[in-house]
Amino acid sequence: MKVEEVPVEETEKDIPKDNVDGEAELKRPRRGVYLLPNLFTTAALFSGFYAIIAAMNSEFVNASVAIFIAMVLDGLDGRVARLTRTQSAFGAEYDSLSDMVSFGVAPALVAFTWALAPLGKVGWIAAFIYAVGAALRLARFNTMIGTADKRYFTGLPSPSAAAVVAGVIWAASQAGITGESLASVMAILVPVTGLLMVSNVKYRSFKDLNLKGRVPFVVLLIAVLVLVLVALEPAFVLAFVFCLYGLWGILGVFIPKLR
Repeated sequence: MKVEEVPVEETEKDIPKDNVDGEAELKRPRRGVYLLPNLFTTAALFSGFYAIIAAMNSEFVNASVAIFIAMVLDGLDGRVARLTRTQSAFGAEYDSLSDMVSFGVAPALVAFTWALAPLGKVGWIAAFIYAVGAALRLARFNTMIGTADKRYFTGLPSPSAAAVVAGVIWAASQAGITGESLASVMAILVPVTGLLMVSNVKYRSFKDLNLKGRVPFVVLLIAVLVLVLVALEPAFVLAFVFCLYGLWGILGVFIPKLR
């Protein structure tokens, strides 16, 4: 009796091989993340988290300073990623989450703890409007990447909004002014700042500023003077600069020449 040989089904064609018939090996997704830029993002997140802890301990100057430190670190992580060519989708998402904590939740909680808590519902609603404004601002910014005019931000940037709130708290604390005496002012300032983040008001990004070109000598003198003022009175100067920046965008709506 002759047993017929049953042909074995070929399955090797389903298994990718290296350089078979000139075809490249199927690439597997790379695992891991870039360390250097994400370290800066983590440090910014830590600063924002520390600001919340400091506010809970009534250390409002330290909380405000921590938010400004988070601003500096947030500005560095993107630049480091571009310089080292380590941009990634993970880094972009991680940066947005860090910004939400440092420039959304932290300023809202610091302001609430410092001044808004005695106002009850009005206080926490004002803080919530700021927090949700920061969340919407970051979400809109992520969807507009690559399509928006790089010379302008649509809405007040979340780091600048955080600087307005933290700057006022820092300057007032340095001057010995309590939060309770400014509760009504903060009940207006905090939600208005949150609404500016989701507005269509245009703010200069200064990304088109050419730092490599020649400038008049007086510009260098002004820059040195600003640095001296920041060194002497950082709280008042930074609060004034960022409040002026927030007001400048509003004035630009009515006076187009200011843009």
